[in-house]
Amino acid sequence: MSTISEEHVNSTGVDNKKLMMWIFLGSDCLFFGSFISTYLVYRNRSLSGPYPNEILDIPLTTVSTFVLLMSSLAMVLAVSYVQRGSQVIGRYWTLATALLGLVFMGFQVYEFSHFAHLGLTPRTNIFGSTFFTMTGFHGGHVTFGVIWLVIFAISRLAETLKQKMLIVGSVLSVVIAMTGLMMTHTLDVIPHIPSIVAYSVFGVGLLGTIGTLFLLKSSDNQNIESIKKEEGNLELAGLYWHFVDIVWIVIFTVVYLISANDGAPLL
Repeated sequence: MSTISEEHVNSTGVDNKKLMMWIFLGSDCLFFGSFISTYLVYRNRSLSGPYPNEILDIPLTTVSTFVLLMSSLAMVLAVSYVQRGSQVIGRYWTLATALLGLVFMGFQVYEFSHFAHLGLTPRTNIFGSTFFTMTGFHGGHVTFGVIWLVIFAISRLAETLKQKMLIVGSVLSVVIAMTGLMMTHTLDVIPHIPSIVAYSVFGVGLLGTIGTLFLLKSSDNQNIESIKKEEGNLELAGLYWHFVDIVWIVIFTVVYLISANDGAPLL
C-alpha cells in the first residue's frame, strides 16, 4: 500500500515529509558527530578522577543497549503490521517500542545518578563534561521519540474507541426505536401510556439510528484517509527511532567499549 499522494511528492519522487525527515537526520548526524569527535579528541585527558575504568559498568550498559535494540525490532513489527492493514496490532507494537524506550531511559537515569554518587558530574573533569553532554542529548532524543510514539498510539486508539462508541450508540438507538414501536402497538392494551410518549420514543430512536449510522459512514471514509496518513507518519517515526538506536550503538562502542580501560593520563 503506497502512502505517498501526488500532492505531497516533490520532483525527486520522494514524499515531502520523508524528505524533511532525512534532511533532519542528516543534520543530526553532524550534530552527534561533533559530540563524538570532541569526546575522542579529549579522550583520556582528564587530570582528575573519577576515570572511565573506575565507574563504567559495561554489563549494565550492555543490557540497556540490548533493550534499545529490541525496541527497534518492535518498531519494525509496528510498521510492518500497519502496512499490512493490521492497525490495532501495529499500535500495540508501537506502545511496546515506547515502553522499551522508557526502560532504556530508566537505565540511563540510574547510571547518571550512580555516577553522580561516585563524584562524576559535568563539571568534574573533561570526561564528565563530554560524557554527560553526549549521552544527555541522546537521552533527550529518546525521550522525544517515546512521547511521539505514545501520542501516536493513543490518538489511534481513541479513534478506534470512537468508532466502537458509535456502534454501541446505533444499537441502543435501534433498541429505543423498537421499544417505541412496541409501545405504539400496545396503546389499546395499556391505555394509561399517552400516545405522544410512545411516538416520541420511537422518533428519538429512529433519529438516533439514522444519526449514528451517518456518523459511522463518515467515520469510515475518514478512516481510510487516516490509515494512509498513519502509515506514513509511523514510517517517519520508524526512521527517527532507528537513527537514535544507531547513534547509541556508536556511543556505546566509543565510550563504553573503547574507553573502558582509560584511566589517569600518562604525564
